[in-house]
This record gives sequence, structure tokens and C-alpha cells, in this order.
Amino acid sequence: MTGIQYVTDEEGRKVGVLIDLKKHGDVWEDFWDGLVSETRRKEKSIPYEQYRTNRLKRAASRDKVSG
Repeated sequence: MTGIQYVTDEEGRKVGVLIDLKKHGDVWEDFWDGLVSETRRKEKSIPYEQYRTNRLKRAASRDKVSG
């Protein structure tokens, strides 16, 4: 496959990969999104309205500081 290079250790075992992002950027983004999602899978969620209220409060306090 073009655009993919494996990094090997002293014994020839594959330990990493280099990806040509011009060729495979969309695939990489999907892969990265999956990794991020997996790491957050066990995080406690909050209701949307609570998130929105907190977000609006932070935005308002930033506006007061910069204004």
C-alpha cells in the first residue's frame, strides 16, 4: 500500500507506522476520532442543558474580562 511505512525495531518487529496524510488523511481522522472516543468511553456524562448553562457562563465571564 502506498503512503504507509512501518517503523521496525532492531529485531524487525513492527512498532510504529508513518502515514502520508495527503493520501490517507480522512482515514487517519476516523482512526483518531475512534481512539479519542474509546479513551472517553467511561467518562461520566452530563445532561446537555447543564453543559450549555456552564458553557454560556464561561463565555460571559470571558466577555467581561476582554471587554
